[in-house]
Amino acid sequence: MSTKVAYVPNGQVRSSDHAIETQTIETREFVARTNSPLRRTKKVEKESLSGSLCALICNHQIGIAINLVLLLFLTHTFFPRARRRTSKFFHLSYYNPDTEMYGCGTDDIYLVALWVVILTGMRAVVMDYFLDPLARAAGVKTKKGLARFKEQGWLIVYYTGSWTLGMYIMYHSEFWMNLTGMWEGWPHREIDGLFKWYYLVQWASYLQQNLSVNIEEKRKDYAQMFTHHIFTCALIALSYGYYHMRVGTVILCIMDFVDIILPTAKLLKYSGYSTACDAAFGLFVVAWFITRHVFFMMVCWSIYAHAPTAMAPGCYLADGSVVPMSSTAQFEALGGNDIWGNILKAYTDRNGTICWNPTMRYNFLGLLLSLQALLLLWFAMIIKVVWRVVSGKGADDVRSDDEGEDEELSVEEELKAGGPDWAPVEQDVGVEALNLSRKGNNGVRNYRRASNRSSGSRASGISIPGHGDRKELLGRIGCDKPT
Repeated sequence: MSTKVAYVPNGQVRSSDHAIETQTIETREFVARTNSPLRRTKKVEKESLSGSLCALICNHQIGIAINLVLLLFLTHTFFPRARRRTSKFFHLSYYNPDTEMYGCGTDDIYLVALWVVILTGMRAVVMDYFLDPLARAAGVKTKKGLARFKEQGWLIVYYTGSWTLGMYIMYHSEFWMNLTGMWEGWPHREIDGLFKWYYLVQWASYLQQNLSVNIEEKRKDYAQMFTHHIFTCALIALSYGYYHMRVGTVILCIMDFVDIILPTAKLLKYSGYSTACDAAFGLFVVAWFITRHVFFMMVCWSIYAHAPTAMAPGCYLADGSVVPMSSTAQFEALGGNDIWGNILKAYTDRNGTICWNPTMRYNFLGLLLSLQALLLLWFAMIIKVVWRVVSGKGADDVRSDDEGEDEELSVEEELKAGGPDWAPVEQDVGVEALNLSRKGNNGVRNYRRASNRSSGSRASGISIPGHGDRKELLGRIGCDKPT
């Protein structure tokens, strides 16, 4: 006996033969037990208070950012007595009209805080209103795929801007292609406005990234990423407090270049441009090694070898005079051996005496070499990926894939994405081939689409011979387009 069945997107089964017997509750339970992939449901876990708060912030990033900035702006506009403090959020502090340069100090924290909020809102706007439609137009049809596309797209947008501006600042500086130029003329108590704004926004960016990795879904390399951002924020804060923004800018430009290429390779992968993705991934591996394990180590070597000679050891007074380290008694009286007191001088006494002791370089070297150890760990993972590609075993991106399953979009989300890649199919099948999972209240039998956790496949409540599941491979670094 056969009957004509129409397979429609909303999960309903229309039958022209009403003689099909209604399944009993026991039969449906048996089907649910024997066809577990079709009846799989997610275990609902109780969210903690902190988890709920993170979810709230994550889901309302645009609204929170807009409201905070608007509240600050209205306070600044309608409460003149508060402008003495609110103006620090909107303007660079410590302007010197005589030199037309800017100093450094604790008031700069206000601008950093504002840009943490601004970057949070900008990131959400770009991802939701620009990158989301772009990802859907490129054919990305899974939730994880959409999330990863948007995140990588934002990295391209931000790091392209930051790297370009950083290179522009270096090109017009005394330390362009000159490692010793990073140390000559220290301490640089004042810098131009663009340089200062760039450095503070970079600091805000890494603080914002620390916020993002903690409020959004955790990834496999969460610990490494969080540690990396902590080290970077510490290095920026310490270099700013010790007037070493030059070397900080060089390191930031070294790091930012790779963060443009890898996201580009991933976007090409998600969009299905396999050849271009292969080329971009190869460029990424070469660029990673040259910038982060050659150029970066050259900067570390310069800190060790060039800084003690290019920077005369001693205490530098605000009037420009220097007390050499050889004047031991006076050097110690001025705090020459107080390592942390000098490193944080811009925050504690921006116009006070600041001392350089060559042994202080080991504090910065310790942080930089710890960062290098983390980069080597990542590079080892990258080499494993390259080896798997070369050996033909396939390449899973073990650095940053999600822990969770790759769920497909719902029918409504697929329609927003431009329509599903399947269409209603009508076939003649035998009654015995039907696997009806449940009965609706109106007597019409429905099926349930479920996602298989291990393969991310699309499954319906009807088992039709010859229609197999499809495996999504969006997490691969090998640039194969999901089929």
